[in-house]
Amino acid sequence: MLTSKQRAYLTGLSNSLNPIVQVGMQGVTPEVVKSAEEAFNTHELIKGTVQKNVPEDVRACAETIAERSRSELVTVIGRKFILYKPFREKPVIVLPVKK
Repeated sequence: MLTSKQRAYLTGLSNSLNPIVQVGMQGVTPEVVKSAEEAFNTHELIKGTVQKNVPEDVRACAETIAERSRSELVTVIGRKFILYKPFREKPVIVLPVKK
């Protein structure tokens, strides 16, 4: 579970990222989850978008992807979302310490 300071830190880091995962008209499909999992092989922090014609809520889509890819939902802003999953061996992103 991330604290608010850690979420703010990760949101700041994600400003320069381009969206990697895109949820299309079909909603959250196994292919979308697979692309997120593949992105987590090389990235700890990824950004995704949900197209306008998706019938589901943006937050619901992001939470589903986070749950299925075993990652943490950082935030949802408009139609974009940010997911975080640290590398197991040696995390690259050092989060602010929990108190």
